Amino acid sequence: MNAPVKPLALPHRSRKPRTRGLTSMIDFGPDTFGWTGAVGGIEPLLQACGDYIDFAKIYAMNALLLPRDVVKAAARCYREHDVVPFAGGILFEYAWQRNELDGLEALLADLEIGGLEISENYVQLTPDERARMIERFQKRGIYIKYEFGRKSPTEPLSLDELGGVVEAVGRQGIEHVIVEQSDFDMLVAARADAIDRLKEQAWFDRLLIEADPYRFPKQCAELVQTFGPEVNLANITPGQVLRLEGFRLGIGRAVDYSIITR
Repeated sequence: MNAPVKPLALPHRSRKPRTRGLTSMIDFGPDTFGWTGAVGGIEPLLQACGDYIDFAKIYAMNALLLPRDVVKAAARCYREHDVVPFAGGILFEYAWQRNELDGLEALLADLEIGGLEISENYVQLTPDERARMIERFQKRGIYIKYEFGRKSPTEPLSLDELGGVVEAVGRQGIEHVIVEQSDFDMLVAARADAIDRLKEQAWFDRLLIEADPYRFPKQCAELVQTFGPEVNLANITPGQVLRLEGFRLGIGRAVDYSIITR
């Protein structure tokens, strides 16, 4: 008797939960990059692409701009599809600047988001302050992402400094550090050997590189071709998730359909 014929399938890629090949989606809410401002928008996306999304960042101040019930339902929907939601770092910076961290804790608890990005895009923390902020929110049961870099950097980032931060926050249980798009762009533009040096770092797989949604698909395709299909990428919009997964597998003109040609 002939053995059953296996259906046609794609090559294997890492499955959730994974530590490499991560995709962190940015939830802008109702936006030209994709409507995710309500469960009616998120649910179909996650039914189709939930396996390809590891994290979902609630953009900037949307936890305050959108109605409470909308944000709360969105966070719940993400969790139900095994996607980790977290509030964007600008929300933390706003609370820090206004000395309203207690209010931020109350907001996160009320919305049941469960995660928070701590960033220093516009504020600046000392290493001790950074450690204390991570510890403070972790003690409240909040999952923490840390973002390294500034929105308007004045000089290229130091790989030694970045590596030191990755190791320091790693000791507090932070598995991955997001690299701010502006800092990554400046580093690549300023140093001809930046890509090679990044690849050499033992901690490279613990980075999430922020992509620029406005430079899609070219930039994402280049990042996959440069760093490999298991590169960790952040700031991927809802409308870009599926195509990025295709790039990782070698599907699409932007990656020369390497699934066939390689």
